[in-house]
Amino acid sequence: MSDHKANIIDGKAIAQTVRNEIASEVHYLSNKHGKVPGLAVVIVGNRKDSQSYVSMKRKACAEVGIKSFDIDLPEQVSEADLVAKVHELNANPDVHGILVQLPLPKHINEETVLTEISIEKDVDGFHPLNIGKLGMKGREPLFHPCTPKGCLELLSRSGITIKGKKVVVVGRSNIVGLPVSLLLLKADATVTIVHSHSQDPERIIREADIIIAAAGKAMMVKGSWIKPGAAVIDVGTNAIDDPSKKSGYRLVGDVDFQEACKVAGWITPVPGGVGPMTVAMLLKNTLEGAKRVIEH
Repeated sequence: MSDHKANIIDGKAIAQTVRNEIASEVHYLSNKHGKVPGLAVVIVGNRKDSQSYVSMKRKACAEVGIKSFDIDLPEQVSEADLVAKVHELNANPDVHGILVQLPLPKHINEETVLTEISIEKDVDGFHPLNIGKLGMKGREPLFHPCTPKGCLELLSRSGITIKGKKVVVVGRSNIVGLPVSLLLLKADATVTIVHSHSQDPERIIREADIIIAAAGKAMMVKGSWIKPGAAVIDVGTNAIDDPSKKSGYRLVGDVDFQEACKVAGWITPVPGGVGPMTVAMLLKNTLEGAKRVIEH
């Protein structure tokens, strides 16, 4: 077993393929209807990590021909003013998607703001109505949340069947764990969720044909926890100290990559796995939202 090497799922390459597909569809819309998709990205305050995410999203828009509306608001903006801005974007026919970069400053209630985004423009897929429909059989939300959608896209484009498989999702956040579990159920998987109160997580995880690790705990899932040949999608992005790096840290996932490679059949690296897919799915959602309006 020792010389076994898992297939690395190259999220960067798959995301680039998806972006190329989106770019050609945007080009088609532009030629046929004289309109392009528009995405409004709202950022409040100047958190470094949020700003780097936002600039990455804006750059990605430019790359595929999506028009980006940049809304930068000061840290001390009131909740009412932020909601008013969201309403203004809801009413703008050139905006097909609205994204409010989280987390918001403490004095603003995230739920209040997100609920105000028009469900037709909820490209993050976090509106309670979209999540509610995701949880119901025979209903389809207008948008699937980007990271979960990216996880399933990585599996399907790597030729990994979900139907009938045992999938263990590690973590139950509103952003990844919960919605990815619902998406997997819709795709006919048998789904188990492991969380901080689960007893003997190792035993549960070892039964999985597919593992989606989204707990936010560095290298929590060990190689010995993985069933030989399983597919591992690692959503975690954790900074750990590394004096050999200029920044003083490096990024690792929720899975011990070195160990997992010796057992798993497929695995996503961190960075370069799920991350690029999240942005690609955001662009895809924006395109889908625009097509509903433009081709109507």
